[in-house]
Amino acid sequence: MRIAKDWRDYELIDASGGERLERWGEKVLIRPDPQIIWQTGEPYDPLWASADARYIRSMSGGGEWQFQNELPDNWKIEYKNLRFKVKPTGFKHTGLFPEQAVNWDFCSELIKNLGRNVKVLNLFAYTGGATLACAEAGAEVCHLDAVKNMVEWASQNAALSGLSDRKIRWITDDAMKFIAREKRRNNKYDAIILDPPSYGRGTNGEMWKLEDSIHELMEKCTEILSDEPLFLLLNSYTTGLSPSVMSYLLKMTVGRKYKAEITAEEIGLPVTRTGLAVPCGNTAIAVFAT
Repeated sequence: MRIAKDWRDYELIDASGGERLERWGEKVLIRPDPQIIWQTGEPYDPLWASADARYIRSMSGGGEWQFQNELPDNWKIEYKNLRFKVKPTGFKHTGLFPEQAVNWDFCSELIKNLGRNVKVLNLFAYTGGATLACAEAGAEVCHLDAVKNMVEWASQNAALSGLSDRKIRWITDDAMKFIAREKRRNNKYDAIILDPPSYGRGTNGEMWKLEDSIHELMEKCTEILSDEPLFLLLNSYTTGLSPSVMSYLLKMTVGRKYKAEITAEEIGLPVTRTGLAVPCGNTAIAVFAT
């Protein structure tokens, strides 16, 4: 497992009984995580009782935040040279997936070490962690998400990180439709990052189910890679897509057209209380011969 262990402003303090106890800057939140099927046991960290807010799931779906202490609408946290706005949203999320820092670092290092201009396409780009990491490393980035508010949030994060002057295109669109247009325009990318949801809707209500669409998506991405691509990174939170399945998928798509080293592993977060790590999805990466 690749573990995001370089955070200072985020900490997974404990994980027990289906919940995470997390520090986001100076704020402590409790959020549900169904894969945490164990009990840490006594003595319990006192922050479980004094956390600023806890997300409670509803039996009918969704849920809500219960606030024990007053919180600002949003606040800022840092990861290395990057700065992000975080806030509790209605779907338990905060606008950031901290385990993704391992992928930000990976992409950044490849771009910095290449020694030439790199064009990156970041699909399902959310609030822009990977976009910022690539732009900070010197890449030209196309940031795409189907949700306008998320693209605006990502742009705000770029401003917070001092990256507003970098070459970043902010696009709100359906990923499949955008890729089809880029192919017609003969626009190519040296690197593609994908972090698709398990389920979702496009800009015009198009239904998305990862298992049904991911092979076609990977085939389409292969068609817009440049003649000398650098990497393709696919992340997934879908439990049915194991690292082995994702590795096989890349070998049957981009691996058929390009010579590539393909790896796939779990990514996760270290737990301060136990010294263990909670898995937070899987990432498969194709690094192409340069």
